[in-house]
Amino acid sequence: MRSTPHIDPTAPIAETILLPGDPLRAKFIAETYLEDVRQFNAVRNMLGFTGTFQGTPVSVMGSGMGIPSISLYAYELIHMFGCKRLIRVGTCGSLQPDMHLYDVVIAQGACTNSAFMDQYQLPGSFAPIGSFRLIDDVVRRAREENVPFHVGNILSSDVFYNANPNFNDGWKRMGILAVEMETAGLYATAADAGVEALGMFTVSDSLVTGEVTDAQSRQTAFTTMMELALPLAAL
Repeated sequence: MRSTPHIDPTAPIAETILLPGDPLRAKFIAETYLEDVRQFNAVRNMLGFTGTFQGTPVSVMGSGMGIPSISLYAYELIHMFGCKRLIRVGTCGSLQPDMHLYDVVIAQGACTNSAFMDQYQLPGSFAPIGSFRLIDDVVRRAREENVPFHVGNILSSDVFYNANPNFNDGWKRMGILAVEMETAGLYATAADAGVEALGMFTVSDSLVTGEVTDAQSRQTAFTTMMELALPLAAL
């Protein structure tokens, strides 16, 4: 099996892969939800694992922080290793007052202040969106299981510690649900390759009220999101 400077696979990689930012969260997902787990990557400590979920092969791998990191891994997973369904699972900060801690956010679209889209040399502004097929399936199951969720536009920001204290105001006014740092790059990379992608998040803090989750509660809420994400491998 071929390798790249960032992924040196020691086991197969499934067509469906979940991408948490934290490689230790990837390890947790593999150990908690998957059967017959094999580690396929440890380059730069970006851990990756393949197993099965309810009989279906699925992989999970850390993606790092920011658009440059996730898009690098997504590109290689798609073009070098044949991944066709890439699902980002992470946390986000909510921007709207009707959103609560631990709610699930499903990214229908992803705005960004990154220059990542410039490489495609399009005669306009590209609007990165998630796979409707994946969104539709998650929404159906969230309704059946009475999981509080929100579907809409999110912001993938290049900046975590922003020097502009009013940075979020305009995005909030335009109805942006939440802020994270990766999904726009994932969606663009997937669109360019003609594969499916979806970003799903647990609200870990509110940029409206200042509320934040604690580590133990965040772990429980993450479990709810994972139970919505994993069945997508069987579609």
